[in-house]
Amino acid sequence: MSMIGGSDFDTELAAITPWQDRAAPITTAEYAERMERARALTEAAGADALLVNVGDSLRYFTGLPWMPTERLVAMLLPVNGAPIMVCPNFELGSLKADLLVETDFALWEEHESPQDLIAKTLGVGKTLAVDPVFPFQWGEKLRAAGLKLVDGAPAIDGCRQVKSKAELALLQQAKNMTLEVHRRTARILHTGIKASEIKRFIDAAHRKMGAPAGYSFCIAQFGHATAFPHGLPGDPELQDGQLVLIDTGCRIEGYHSDITRTYAFGDVAQEIRDVWEVEKAAQAAAFEAARPGVLCEEVDAAARRVIDAAGFGPDYKLPGLPHRTGHGIGLSIHEPAYLVRGDKTELKPGMCFSNEPMLVVPDQFGVRLEDHFFVTENGAQWFTEPQVSIDAPFPA
Repeated sequence: MSMIGGSDFDTELAAITPWQDRAAPITTAEYAERMERARALTEAAGADALLVNVGDSLRYFTGLPWMPTERLVAMLLPVNGAPIMVCPNFELGSLKADLLVETDFALWEEHESPQDLIAKTLGVGKTLAVDPVFPFQWGEKLRAAGLKLVDGAPAIDGCRQVKSKAELALLQQAKNMTLEVHRRTARILHTGIKASEIKRFIDAAHRKMGAPAGYSFCIAQFGHATAFPHGLPGDPELQDGQLVLIDTGCRIEGYHSDITRTYAFGDVAQEIRDVWEVEKAAQAAAFEAARPGVLCEEVDAAARRVIDAAGFGPDYKLPGLPHRTGHGIGLSIHEPAYLVRGDKTELKPGMCFSNEPMLVVPDQFGVRLEDHFFVTENGAQWFTEPQVSIDAPFPA
């Protein structure tokens, strides 16, 4: 069967079965290990406790799949002592139903100040390491309540950046599923198909495969729109001889995939083919540069050297690479550290990154090849094998 075209929406969707090689969820023992690591890093930062805001970081430590609202929900993790969930009293039942760890509770009513409650619980005058995504105004209220605040990023990022074997397995499953969705999406393409139909298929395919929420995001661009990294508004129809760029992902137990394929629908200009080859070489150079001890910014520099040598750039100038080479990925689709100049984070085994040094020719086209890798003791290892060629987006 042809890799691009030759099938249809219903045929490909009917052929999908639930994913069989499912990774195990994070265990309660691993959640406990994460908290112990966070305690040690918090103490090293000179703080008495760590405050973890609701969202991906709180999910990392407790399994709680809640996202932020206007009401304060957070975990107070003392260097010594049990974790304490701070939440509105009326949310206690729902919170207990979602929590995967044992904690104490500090509850506040709607008319009360949760910041005062945190200060009272920890002790006025104590030093609190605060989640970097904790709202600024809430932090100022903590100061006013008598706490000394320090940056909690060294503790939170220090834990989250290095993935365990269980996390790597969940990330691998999510990426394998999304790559299979990419394969089937390429087969349904035909002249006149709308971007919205492609997105509808990608969502349905992820759901049928076993991603509960379908796709976590989806970009489908054709021709001129590929020159804009995150696309243009509207619902274009695919035409013969256009470049196709599809970027999508899903979440498995909260862990993200995020894969981009760029390929030709029919015959495309030689200039597009030449740029595609430079993009592939830049992605390969970034991968080869990634090894323990290397700084994040050095991986970005490796990709840019290939791009500059081909006559693009330099730096962020167009035609060329307008953004960073990659980002960390895990429970957040974009998370520290980042493969970009100025990020001097040292690569360590277990760190996971996207590799996507997109090349843009302004107002004409763009090529983004995005796969992810994790750092090993000896270098880097792909989660998914990179695209083969502009005409063959997947291995035979």
